[in-house]
Amino acid sequence: MVPDRRRCCAPRLVEGRRRVIPGIWLDVVDSTLDELHSRAADGAGDGMWVVAAEQRAGRGSRGRTWHSPRGGLWLSVLRRGAASPSGFELLSLRAGLAIARVLDGLPAVVPVMLKWPNDLVVRDRKVGGVLAEARWQGERLQWLAIGLGLNVANTVPVALADRAAALSDFCAETTVEALAEPLARALGEVDLETPALTPVELAEFASRDWLLGQPVDTPISGTGAGVSPNGRLLVRDALGHLHQVSAGEVATR
Repeated sequence: MVPDRRRCCAPRLVEGRRRVIPGIWLDVVDSTLDELHSRAADGAGDGMWVVAAEQRAGRGSRGRTWHSPRGGLWLSVLRRGAASPSGFELLSLRAGLAIARVLDGLPAVVPVMLKWPNDLVVRDRKVGGVLAEARWQGERLQWLAIGLGLNVANTVPVALADRAAALSDFCAETTVEALAEPLARALGEVDLETPALTPVELAEFASRDWLLGQPVDTPISGTGAGVSPNGRLLVRDALGHLHQVSAGEVATR
C-alpha cells in the first residue's frame, strides 16, 4: 500500500490548563535530557522545555543510542511538583497517550499506536519513543524529565527502514516547528500523581495498543492482552494463564 502523503496541517493547539513556557531551541547538543537536567539543577521551573536540531548522544531505553539527525524532534520537558512513585512508573504510558492525542491532529498518521512501554507506532513502523528520568535528593524527588525522540522529516537508517519511519513518510509537510509547542504543552500537563491508570486511560490505551492480540515471544511467550491499571503489560500464555510484565523488551513473532 502506498502511504497517503496528503498535505497535513499542524495539530491545532488546544487551550490547556497552564500557560505555555517558551521553549529553548538549541542547535547541536549531546542530549536534550542532559541539557534539561543541567538547567533544572540551576533552578529552571516546571514546564520548561528544550529542543535541539541534532543530538550527538541521544539515548533511548535500556541505554541504547538514539539516532538523532537534523529533521527530527528531539524534545525534553521538565516537570516539578508532587509525583507519587506509582505515578512515575506510569509516566511513559501517560506521556505516550498525550503525544498520540497531539499527533491525531495529523490525519494521515491516524491512528497513532503505542507499543508498551514507550514506543510510538504508525502503520506498524516505529516513529518515536519516550524516555522518562528522575533526579532525587535522598528519598525526595527533585524533578522529572520527559524526553521525546520523534522522527519527523529526518532520514531513517536503511537498516531500520522495515520497522521504523518518519512522519513525513505519511504526511509530507509535517515540521518540527509546528509540532514542538503542542507536544511540549501536552507533556507539561501529564498527570504525575494518580497512582493507577483510570478506566478512561485504560480504554484509550486499549484503542491504541499495538501489542493487543499480537503473538509475543519474549519476555513471556503468549499473546498481548492489554495493560493493567498499574501499567504492566498483560500476556496470556497458551494455557490461558495471564502474566504481568513489569519491565524489559518485548519481542513479537
